[in-house]
Amino acid sequence: MLFNSLNFALFLPAVFALYWFTGSKNMRLQNILLLVASYFFYAFWDYRFLFLLMFSTFLDYSTGIKISEAKTIRRKKFWLWLSIIVNLGFLGVFKYYNFFTDSFSHMLSHVGLKSNFGAIDVILPVGISFYTFHGLSYIIDIYKKRIEPTRDFIDYSVFVSFFPLLVAGPIERATHLLPQIQKKRKFDYSQATNGLRQILWGLFKKIVIADNCAEYANMIFNNYTHYAGSVLVMGAIFFAIQIYCDFSGYSDIALGTARLFGIELIRNFAFPYFSRDIAEFWRRWHISLSSWFRDYVYIPLGGSKGSKLNQVRNIFVIFIVSGLWHGANGTFIIWGALNALYFMPLLLLKRNRNNLEIVAQGKLLPGFTDLLKMGTTFALTVFAWIFFRAESVGLALNYIKGIFSRSILVVPKGEMFMGGSVNVAALVVLIVIFIVIEWLGREQQFAIANTAVNWPKPLRWAFYFTVAISIFYFTGVPQQFVYFQF
Repeated sequence: MLFNSLNFALFLPAVFALYWFTGSKNMRLQNILLLVASYFFYAFWDYRFLFLLMFSTFLDYSTGIKISEAKTIRRKKFWLWLSIIVNLGFLGVFKYYNFFTDSFSHMLSHVGLKSNFGAIDVILPVGISFYTFHGLSYIIDIYKKRIEPTRDFIDYSVFVSFFPLLVAGPIERATHLLPQIQKKRKFDYSQATNGLRQILWGLFKKIVIADNCAEYANMIFNNYTHYAGSVLVMGAIFFAIQIYCDFSGYSDIALGTARLFGIELIRNFAFPYFSRDIAEFWRRWHISLSSWFRDYVYIPLGGSKGSKLNQVRNIFVIFIVSGLWHGANGTFIIWGALNALYFMPLLLLKRNRNNLEIVAQGKLLPGFTDLLKMGTTFALTVFAWIFFRAESVGLALNYIKGIFSRSILVVPKGEMFMGGSVNVAALVVLIVIFIVIEWLGREQQFAIANTAVNWPKPLRWAFYFTVAISIFYFTGVPQQFVYFQF
């Protein structure tokens, strides 16, 4: 069930009404309603994978209790590793089996050996990477004695499968979400209206910006041999804008929807394209995943402590693992390695925590130095996105070769951009308007969190009405959310 579909537009009000009008005085009933709604939401994609979700939930719920009750470290480790191996085993079979067997067979062929590994034809269960990480963080935190296991299976099931975050995050922690599930929730008008504003902005980013950018990005990437280098640059920029607006748009809708039910999810994006270096970018992009890898992989490896060699190793491990998390393809590994290389100068010069504050905080415009740093960081990020978007390493390299040719100086012509639902000139104007709104709202939780709130009522409603009308007027060819494939 897509957030930008008619089905969800009917589903959400129905669940909202049942939740507040029949379960407002009974926390237990609220949680049961959320669980039933979440399972229905997930089964709407493919009911067969619902059983995988339920098994994963039961496994981590049970092993969490076993870890807590175990009397020896050896027993605790047994239950911890049982959960880790089973969870990662499912993830490995569905997501990585074909990639690793193909890679191994290819390696053997170079030394004259043949393998009998056969590919398996499986559908990747939507959201498996996300709910697997929910469960893993829960059992690891219990093992580390950061939390106590919950004995309420319904509460834990809601934590894992809460429908706004189920299929594409953010990746929640039990320390943050479970306490909210375990306490009574009362309807808060200001929280709900704030949620509606965030949903509205998320839909605008997804439908108006991301989906229309996707049409041109797909057109250019799929036919890159027919375009000049200058057009290929535009294609890469369109994809960079697409993936940000697509994924952060999803996150906005998820966070806004959760607020309608009195629940606050962790923030997943903080205006990453206004970053002044790669370290700041990764503190602002897909925050829930970056912090997950930091806490459960990077720090256990030693983090930024130890020798420089160990620090460099840890950075490459964290970025390459992040690349693999996104998909079983060499392109994602190179994308991760590129970001690690970008990070190296900051790490070695101890400048990776230089830009912790919001850029040009309290100012209308950035200074020249900040503008130059943002432009450089964006350019490096766009270059790396080429590998993320390309279907193979070879295609990515040929695309880059096409960019760095004499044709990069060719001025793009209008006929190069025929076929989009929105004229490319109109799309560029929409992108500029979007960037301005994001820039003006960069000190808020989301771009229009406080926009128009204190305006006179007619102006306030005119603003929201304009955003809503633009969503319908500039609707392009519907595109699946990019991160559903991960």
